[in-house]
Amino acid sequence: MTAVPPGWPREVPPPGTDGWERRATGWLFDLCPADLRAHDVLQRHPRALAFVAARQLDALADAVRSSIATARAELRDAVPPPAVSEVVAALQLEQARLESARRGLALVSEALAGARFRERL
Repeated sequence: MTAVPPGWPREVPPPGTDGWERRATGWLFDLCPADLRAHDVLQRHPRALAFVAARQLDALADAVRSSIATARAELRDAVPPPAVSEVVAALQLEQARLESARRGLALVSEALAGARFRERL
């Protein structure tokens, strides 16, 4: 089995295995708005898709950070205090998920560019 580094997405098989680029492309599309699947150029060029997916994740991460920073002030009169705390907690979980996806995307992008990973001792 080909080595993958920590943070490699579990949905994507290791580089060099049969079908890995096709599965990587599907995973990258899953990180993007569904309408982007309609653009054949992104299907044909996974490195371009990775570029777009990275910008999508960065924008989502910025939105989540901004929401965490302002949720208590902006929601205090809209929902009960316990709900505000739950919203902040949910956003913090989403922030962690996005950070993990961004790490995985960086590794997949490297592999699409030809990088191969080795087992570490």
